[in-house]
Amino acid sequence: MPHDEKLIKDLEEKAKALRRHVINMINKAGMGWIGGSFSETEIITCLLFHHMKHDPKNPDWPERDRLILSKAHCCEMLYAALGEAGYFSKEHFNSYGKFGALLQAHSQTTTPGVEYSGGSLGTGLSFAVGEALVTKIDRYSGSLDSQKFNVYCILGDGECDEGQVWEAALVASHFELDNLTVIVDRNDYQSTGKVVDIMRLEPLMEKWRSFSWHVLDIDGHDMVQIMDALNEANKTRGKPTTIIAHTIKGKGVPSFEERRLHFTKITDDMYSEAMEVLR
Repeated sequence: MPHDEKLIKDLEEKAKALRRHVINMINKAGMGWIGGSFSETEIITCLLFHHMKHDPKNPDWPERDRLILSKAHCCEMLYAALGEAGYFSKEHFNSYGKFGALLQAHSQTTTPGVEYSGGSLGTGLSFAVGEALVTKIDRYSGSLDSQKFNVYCILGDGECDEGQVWEAALVASHFELDNLTVIVDRNDYQSTGKVVDIMRLEPLMEKWRSFSWHVLDIDGHDMVQIMDALNEANKTRGKPTTIIAHTIKGKGVPSFEERRLHFTKITDDMYSEAMEVLR
């Protein structure tokens, strides 16, 4: 089925606006996770501004879909999306990372719209499995007539080095959590270098399949492919879905792309280029 071209264009413009928010946020804070925030931009944009069921005016709505950002250090993009969606005033972007601020340097559930307090990599999928399992248990116990929400978990590819990720993957497939979708932000970098040099992950798709997950492989910057993959995940029954989203670290600003840009400062030249490209 062809997609609404206006919707795609609107989502692409929204992604550009979110990148501008992140640049300003990190520039004001002094340091931040530019590369990983930019690689996940289209994924978060599509989830929060099109695919997910949620209500910024009622962040604790029981039937909302849940987004778990396991790579919680890249929370700047999540904050940008939540602020843009209306969960809190965008004025809070100016105090990102400051002591006592609403927006801390790793996501915390004290921030409206944030479902998971992150920090230690590899733990987000376990949390997401618990969230997905709750609605299944409630359904089977008779307290719910049907599944009420879906859970989406964004993992970093370097994060997949963690054994706890694979323990959680086993649990999810054992309990047939078809309301759980993992999106692996496959930008090929982790904090200290290229993933392939630190710890090879391939064959990544086959690994997830061997854990009895439904697996999809997409361009993580293509809105149509993201939308199609998320729709297919929702239709899949009897097993959870993993979407391997091939992305580019720093995507959106030419000089940022395919660089580590983990926890880094934005120079005046970087800021000028970003504002010019993203206007």
